[in-house]
Amino acid sequence: MFTQYLPTNYQHIALVDGIGITIKRIDQVHPYISGNKWYKLKYNLLEAKRLGYTHLLSFGGAYSNHIYALAHAAKEYGFACIGIIRGEELADKPLNPTLTKAQELGMDLQFISRQEYRSKHTPEFMSKLQTHYPSAYIIPEGGTNALAIKGCKEILSKHDQNNYDVIVCAVGTGGTFSGLINASSEQQKLLGFAALKGDFLTAEVQKWTDKDKQNWTIYEDDMFAGYGKFNDKLLNFIANIKAQYDLPLEPIYTGKAFYRLLAMIEQGKIAADSQILFIHTGGLQAFLPY
Repeated sequence: MFTQYLPTNYQHIALVDGIGITIKRIDQVHPYISGNKWYKLKYNLLEAKRLGYTHLLSFGGAYSNHIYALAHAAKEYGFACIGIIRGEELADKPLNPTLTKAQELGMDLQFISRQEYRSKHTPEFMSKLQTHYPSAYIIPEGGTNALAIKGCKEILSKHDQNNYDVIVCAVGTGGTFSGLINASSEQQKLLGFAALKGDFLTAEVQKWTDKDKQNWTIYEDDMFAGYGKFNDKLLNFIANIKAQYDLPLEPIYTGKAFYRLLAMIEQGKIAADSQILFIHTGGLQAFLPY
C-alpha cells in the first residue's frame, strides 16, 4: 500500500560565478499525490487502515493541494473521504478545477463559514466532528501531524545528508520543514521560506523538531504581500525559470521560495562554494490545465 510511483529525480541548475542549485523533484513521486503531500499522507493512511477507519476527513481552502492529494489518495487506496472547505459562500458557486476534481473522485465537500473554520482545531469542534463522522480518520489542515513529519523525514536520503551543505524549501504549516530538520545532518544548514505571514511558524516547528537541532532558520518576510498573493514580477520570474531551465514552479510556495533563494545568493548571504539542495514540494496542480 502507498507505493512511490516514480524514482526521485535531481535537476541541476548552473548559475553565474560557478554557483549551482540542485533541485530534488519530489513533485514527481506520484502523478497526483505529489511532492510533500505524498510523504505527509503515507503513514497517516497506513494508520487509518490499521485502525479500521473507512473514511478520511481533512480541511482546506478552495485551491488546497492537500485536499486535491487527499481525494486522489482516498480513491486509490479504498477510502471514502470528506473535505471540510473554508468559505460557506462557495457552496452556491461553480466549483473551481481543484474542488471539481476532488468531488469527481468521490470527496464529500462540506463548506463551512470562515469563522467556524478558524475554530476547527478546538476540542469542541473536533469532538462534534468525530461524533458526526465516527468512521472518519481526521487529518489536520495541510496534513501536518506526527505521522506526517515521520514521512517527511524520508525526503532526505543518505546521499542528501552527505552531499549538500544547505537544504532549502518553502514552508506552509511547517510539517515538511520539521521532517527535514529531524533528518538533517549536524553540519547542514536548513533555510525555510514562509508562505504565511506572521511569527508563529518558528514556534510551530520547534514543537515538532529535535530540541538539540539548531541548524535551521525560517525567513518570514514575504516580498509579495502575503499568502496566496502574487504579482506580475513573480509570475514573470516563474515563466523565465521555466523557459530557461525547464523547471516548473507555482506562485504560492515554490516560486516564492526559489525567488528568495536566488535573492540571497545574489546578496552574498550564502557562501559561493555551498552545495545547495532545493526541495521542490509540488503544489503545481492549481496552476496546470486539467
